[in-house]
Amino acid sequence: MASPLLVKVTFLVVMCSVLSIPLGDAALSCPQLQFTVAPCLGYLRGPGAAVPAAPCCNAVRTINNQARTTPDRQGACRCLKSVAQNLPGLNLATLAALPAKCGVNLPFRVTPSIDCNKVK
Repeated sequence: MASPLLVKVTFLVVMCSVLSIPLGDAALSCPQLQFTVAPCLGYLRGPGAAVPAAPCCNAVRTINNQARTTPDRQGACRCLKSVAQNLPGLNLATLAALPAKCGVNLPFRVTPSIDCNKVK
C-alpha cells in the first residue's frame, strides 16, 4: 500500500496538471509552487500542531523569496487561492496562519475569498 505522503504528492501532481494556472513570467509556475508547498499538506490537514515542520517552513520561505514583484505575488496568490478552494480537508485557519508560524511576513493572507488583484 502506498504511503500517505506518496498519495498526497501524487494527488498534488495530478491536481497541478488539471489546474495549471499560468503565472505569466513569475518566478514559480503554479505547478512548481504547488509542488513546493507539498511538505505543508500534512500540517494543513492535521489537528493544528503548534509549529509546522522545517520542510514546510522552508517551502513558505522559498515562495516568499521568489515572489518579489507585484505580478509574482498576485500569481502566487491566485495559485494558492486555487489550492485552498480545491484541495479537500485543508484547515483554512491553519493555512492563513502558516506564514506567520514560519516567521514569514506575507503581504496577504491565503483564503478562498482573497482578491488577488489587490495583492501588492
